[in-house]
Amino acid sequence: MNGPAQGEPEPEGMDDKQPRIPGPRPAADNLHLPQEPQVPQGRQVPQGRQVPQGRQVPLGRQGAVPPAPLTHRVLKSLLGAWALSACSAEETVAVENHLTECAPCADEALRLRDAVGLLHAEESLDLDPLLRSRVLEGCLAGRPARIPVPVWAAPYDAETARLDALLRDIGDSEWHAPVRLKWFEGERQVSRKTTVAGVIGHLMTVDGLVAAALGLDDPLGPDAPDSPGTPGERTEAYWRSSHYPFTRRVREPWREQGHTLIRTVSFAGRGVAELSVPYGSAALPLRDSFLDRAFECWVHAGDIADAVDYPYDPPAGAHLNRMIDLAARLLPSALAERRRAGLAAPARHLVAAGSPGRTLHLEVEGSGGGNWYIALDSPAATTSPDHTVAQIALDSVEFCRLAAGHISPQDAAAGQHGDREAIRDVLFAAASLSRL
Repeated sequence: MNGPAQGEPEPEGMDDKQPRIPGPRPAADNLHLPQEPQVPQGRQVPQGRQVPQGRQVPLGRQGAVPPAPLTHRVLKSLLGAWALSACSAEETVAVENHLTECAPCADEALRLRDAVGLLHAEESLDLDPLLRSRVLEGCLAGRPARIPVPVWAAPYDAETARLDALLRDIGDSEWHAPVRLKWFEGERQVSRKTTVAGVIGHLMTVDGLVAAALGLDDPLGPDAPDSPGTPGERTEAYWRSSHYPFTRRVREPWREQGHTLIRTVSFAGRGVAELSVPYGSAALPLRDSFLDRAFECWVHAGDIADAVDYPYDPPAGAHLNRMIDLAARLLPSALAERRRAGLAAPARHLVAAGSPGRTLHLEVEGSGGGNWYIALDSPAATTSPDHTVAQIALDSVEFCRLAAGHISPQDAAAGQHGDREAIRDVLFAAASLSRL
């Protein structure tokens, strides 16, 4: 070259007017690039290089040479920016050319691009709607409370908690979503239209029968009839008592009443389980009444979930088994009541109390299922597998839907064997367990 390298002292005899200030330095973000040699002002362009006509060589760039290729270390450091599409056009070309030659960097680039894809997921980030149910299930299966809930009240405690979680998730407008309650009367299915808020009012009003039996306040207040009344009569009275559509404000008194019922029976001791709870013309022991309320809470929670398009699972297997057991124990009495009303075939044998009579084998499959033997001729008769004249096989949820009046006996997907008349009577008796 005609002049000394940048940074070297000038040789003696050099023109005193030549500037001693070096040319401009590269930008701070380009410090990783090798600096190009600069020609001080007044120097000649090295031989073999020409300046295009009409173009001036800028100060400090006279005699510039193309930048040196980027090193492997520099290209590797650019992979993150390349994956985010943050490189300049020149850097992008350099990185992609390098990836065709360097297998380790190509693998690293693929991993980085996959990671960037996770930052732009197309899937919704909303929580799984079943998450709350799973958390509640885990909490309920955890360490028992200091004052334990009676075993027979645990299904009610669990189902009210699950329904309350559903209600917490829905918006104000969904409380007015239409819900059609279904049950079975005589030989046909009937229904009643209400709203989500109306369903909660119905549950609270019928739970009030249990509250009144325990000496607690009746949710009907001064409008409560002198006699307890049937669940349907109490519900209609409650619905008529309001001049305005029910809103989400009904959730709080229903929730508080449920907590009060659980606290009361938890502190009351064992003797309270046999306390009688009247349901109009019939009555149930308190332990069975809590199972009945748990069953209806689950059924109507499913009605609400369908109305607001919310996923809802059946109860835990152990709780479902207790609900099915209650329905199976009520079937002989329901069958006898239908027989007195002329809706079922007469008993074929006169059976003394405690003596075995004809039996139907009810096999319930799936979670919470089991085997039950139903007395056909008299509620007071004992049952025995040796006296079985018919068998019905049903899925556990399907049997509960039948007992809730949500499907008709003709539509029940049942495996049937044996006495057809007995099978029909028992299926209709199961449907007649339902009510408003």
